[in-house]
Amino acid sequence: MTASTACQVDFYVLEEPSQSPEALACRLAMMSWEQGFATLVLAANAEEVRRLDELMWQLPQGRFLPHAQLAAGSTAPVMIGTPEQLDDGVSGLVINLTEQCIPQPQRFRRLLEIVPASEAQRQVSRDKFRVYRSQGLQPASHTMSAS
Repeated sequence: MTASTACQVDFYVLEEPSQSPEALACRLAMMSWEQGFATLVLAANAEEVRRLDELMWQLPQGRFLPHAQLAAGSTAPVMIGTPEQLDDGVSGLVINLTEQCIPQPQRFRRLLEIVPASEAQRQVSRDKFRVYRSQGLQPASHTMSAS
């Protein structure tokens, strides 16, 4: 299998600063779980992992998203962790909320990158897009409207 078919990379571009990358991550994680993917949501640090864990109890509203923190040692269809916790055992879908590229993205079936609306964060995402492309992947981009 070639690198371009090994991992589907999608960038979700938020249009407005009022749009929450974390809320979109919850929505995407729910969709991923419903499609049967084992999902890992990566946050930048332990505090962001805790905040995302709390948010997943609330979003998507009226739904239950089975999730757990990697640090808790438990398993769930949706796991939340930091890049330092990323290991070779994960092979499904990764939702990246960090500023770093995912190392060796070809080992995953799908990689979802969320692009916040601020210009500084967009530049970080543009750099990630170029890195993934330089690795033989063909990232797609999707604009997420505020409505």
